[in-house]
Amino acid sequence: MEAGACDNANAGAPFIEQSSGQGDLSGSSDEGEGTMDKETVPAAERAVETESMMKRLFGFEKEDLSSWHRLVSLLNRPTDPASLGIFRFLFGTIMAIDITQERGLSHLDYKYLDGAPVCRFPLFSFLQPLPLDYMYLVYVVMLFGAVGIMMGCFYRLSCLMFISTYWYIFFLDKTAWNNHSYLYGLIGFQLTFMDANRYWSIDGLRNPQKKNAQVPLWNYTLLRFQIFIVYFIAGIKKLDADWVEGYSMSYLAHHWLFDPFRMILPNEMVSLLVVHGGGLCLDLSAGYLLFFDATRPFGIFFVSYFHCMNSQLFSIGMFAYTMLATSPLFCYPDWPRHFFARFPEILRPVLPLTSPPPQPSTSCVYPVTQHTSTGLQDLPPAAKTSKTRFKHKLATLFTILYLAEQLFLPYSHFITQGYNNWTNGLYGYSWDMMVHSRSHQHVKITYKDGKTGDVGYLNPGVFTQSRRWKDHGDMLKQYATCLSRHLPHYNISDPEIYFDIWVSINERFQQRIFDPRVNIVKADWSPFRPNPWLMPLLVDLSPWRTKFQEIEGSLDNQTEIVFIADFPGLLLENYVSEDLGNTSVQVLQGQLNVEIVDEKKNYTLQPGEQKQLPAGAYHKVYTVSEGPSCYMYIYVNTTEAALQRNFTKLFELQERVRNGTETEPLPPELQSLVTGENEGSEAMDPVVQLFLRRQRRMKEVKKRREANVFERLNRFTVKKYYMLRRAFLMTAIAMRNLAVGLPPLEQLTREVAFANMKEPETEASQDLKDEVGHDEL
Repeated sequence: MEAGACDNANAGAPFIEQSSGQGDLSGSSDEGEGTMDKETVPAAERAVETESMMKRLFGFEKEDLSSWHRLVSLLNRPTDPASLGIFRFLFGTIMAIDITQERGLSHLDYKYLDGAPVCRFPLFSFLQPLPLDYMYLVYVVMLFGAVGIMMGCFYRLSCLMFISTYWYIFFLDKTAWNNHSYLYGLIGFQLTFMDANRYWSIDGLRNPQKKNAQVPLWNYTLLRFQIFIVYFIAGIKKLDADWVEGYSMSYLAHHWLFDPFRMILPNEMVSLLVVHGGGLCLDLSAGYLLFFDATRPFGIFFVSYFHCMNSQLFSIGMFAYTMLATSPLFCYPDWPRHFFARFPEILRPVLPLTSPPPQPSTSCVYPVTQHTSTGLQDLPPAAKTSKTRFKHKLATLFTILYLAEQLFLPYSHFITQGYNNWTNGLYGYSWDMMVHSRSHQHVKITYKDGKTGDVGYLNPGVFTQSRRWKDHGDMLKQYATCLSRHLPHYNISDPEIYFDIWVSINERFQQRIFDPRVNIVKADWSPFRPNPWLMPLLVDLSPWRTKFQEIEGSLDNQTEIVFIADFPGLLLENYVSEDLGNTSVQVLQGQLNVEIVDEKKNYTLQPGEQKQLPAGAYHKVYTVSEGPSCYMYIYVNTTEAALQRNFTKLFELQERVRNGTETEPLPPELQSLVTGENEGSEAMDPVVQLFLRRQRRMKEVKKRREANVFERLNRFTVKKYYMLRRAFLMTAIAMRNLAVGLPPLEQLTREVAFANMKEPETEASQDLKDEVGHDEL
């Protein structure tokens, strides 16, 4: 981007731009762009010198806010459409790509398979997915809408096609909500009312009145303020004590992106200062850095670096690229004209316009210009108007109401109290990005037959593809209601459903989030009242987190530890696997009663006392103190430890054989250590087989990490090709089904199998997906 386009000395503010520096938008000459005679130059220079500080910084005078009429004129001030048109093109392109990825077109049949007994979590209970082939049609409409936005073709219709289907899919599944998906919907909604097809669009080719026509200033104001809110409120949310103290995202400090910082700082300081401190400072300052001309180059640099890092740190789809596309909105609106003017002349027919200057538009309000020689300039009423019309007032009112709503909504949780849990509201519209991290240690679903009294247990997540329900009371209520409808098909009448869910938020104790004694099917829940069966977060125990690191640092590498906190009168029933040796429970605070079920014995423990637990047996831990208790499980995975010792011995033996220092002949079951043959045969020792698979995995991981740019690009391209291939083939099958009906089952099976074809994988690559639970991955 040309420096002059973004960094002029008197550039306009991002919300309200100045007229200086962009040509004479109020009365452009027919003879050229920004032409001035010798007499007007000194006058222009004197005008710049006499500009107030407020106008130089913010682009308007305080008098422009002194009345409704002047405010309407200000927000409908004529503005160059170039930057808005480029953003429209980029946003449409990004959304078209996003539809096949994060919106799920490539795996739509897995999510909305007809007839599958699936529990869903819509925002409104009346919202239900359409039959699968029609869901593909919904996505096709959304895709055509995104492409139409990109091309500026039938722009209003394209925007309506996109936002109607996008918000339908968004409201259909609360478990997929996140802040950037919400932002996409907001931007699509804003673009529907804007004149973003006035530059580099097919509509401009079809209608000369729209081609290169000026747009009202509120088009830029809305988008700039929206992005400012995303940054600034995200920073306000990060003033949370957990973020400031470095507990929210501490695991990120281990990522390779922070290797340069670890060369000069210990890992703990990288987490505290770089990850958390840097993220807080950037979010709070990014909007202001982009706001002012003097700081805008620094702002663009830092936010670009930030979003490029985020694209590698998180699986956030196209969010990083969307935010990169928003940064030029804060520059002068005519920056594309300067930028594309540098390209060769031969490319001009396909590039955005660099000249002539934008033509007048009835969407704008033009000031009456006084000329010293001719007096008032006569403006053609069809092209320019100095009067504020109803549509101008309506646009101003819409801008004010929208901005007020966006400022209010992130703090509206005192209204929708039923959605509040340990964090406020449903995740996805409060801009509290990455402020909270969770881990789930234990989830138990108990059902009770309402007629027979029989008790049983369900696999966590049965009948659903999501895991978000474990943290939100409204989704838990929906899940329990859904289970109560499905269980009667399995001879369970009038089922009662109880959930025992243990969660740790921001490295606190594992504790219950919902009352395990409440039948959620019959439990009361309202979106406007606090959830009565939500257990409070034990924030009084948060200072223990500083001691966790001391305790963990005192243990050897093979010893694991889990920190637990519980409420008075409740118990934890647990089973110690036979793989876990030397398992014990130790009290940190409060008083416990430990019952060994098989022994039928109870043991009372005070703070500091410890009890050895038998492997392969159940036990119950009761909190008998008046206040909450906290304790820790200490255990060693003896099976894993023995396996690692065997791996070490096999590796040493393999090295001795290779370098010729091994004098004893290898037994038949160990011959594969050298030859690698007969792997997978029943005669091979299982430990040797697992050792060889582990070596292949490590080689594959090393190969991927050391791959050059071309190899990484090839792997990325092949992966995206097969994803897009499946998306479009499955869509074509669905459209054919809607058009001419279902084919014979054998033909449909062959078509789906062809769509599912994937790239050939090496055995090691397959092992990367099949094998889990090993630290080296």
